[in-house]
Amino acid sequence: MSAGELWICHLGVVEYREALALQERVRAARQAGRLPDVLLLLEHWPVYTRGRRSGPGELPMGESWYLGQGIDVVETDRGGRVTYHGPGQLVGYPIMAIEDVIAYLRTMERALLAALGDAGVTARVRTDEGADFTGVWADDRKIASIGVHVSRGVTTHGFAVNVQNDLQPFAWVVPCGLDGVSMTSILKETRGEGELLAPFREQVARRFAEAFGRRAVEVPAGRIEAAVPTVGS
Repeated sequence: MSAGELWICHLGVVEYREALALQERVRAARQAGRLPDVLLLLEHWPVYTRGRRSGPGELPMGESWYLGQGIDVVETDRGGRVTYHGPGQLVGYPIMAIEDVIAYLRTMERALLAALGDAGVTARVRTDEGADFTGVWADDRKIASIGVHVSRGVTTHGFAVNVQNDLQPFAWVVPCGLDGVSMTSILKETRGEGELLAPFREQVARRFAEAFGRRAVEVPAGRIEAAVPTVGS
């Protein structure tokens, strides 16, 4: 294990609460020096997550209505407001030791901009317009959301990029606290065909490691599990 490594782990489709528990265990291992920095790449089953800045009107249909549509609702400790995750969207959870949160966010944005450029999407950031505009945009359409949490110098949560997921669930909430925001995806922007998520996942892994000056090392989930403490340990 080298301090210059970034372990990349592909997890497939994972239930949100299960992934949240894994992040907490990986964070504890990173804080203890049992792991280098890690980037977990995955998808989620349909879920709305509420960040620390979420307001009461961001789920206007009521939680029971969303559950009836097969979409879970989970409170989280990340920054930001309400967002949606579902299959076909690439979610990234970097578990990294950092010193400067703002520099970390800006570096993450640069990595996503580069990866989206590789996928044929011209994107930009709008951070100068306020905290609600954090993330990555294709013109005035939001394509990637970012929300993080830092505990004892180690991050959890991260980013979600719409690749070829269903965008309709965003229309049922106030995404990111922005009324009338238009969500988009790589599929919609490029009118691509076939499997888009797998190649984009590889582009994100490469660009993320480059942006942070790390050497990407792909590791199986079992190697991560072997290094993290289990509940009660």
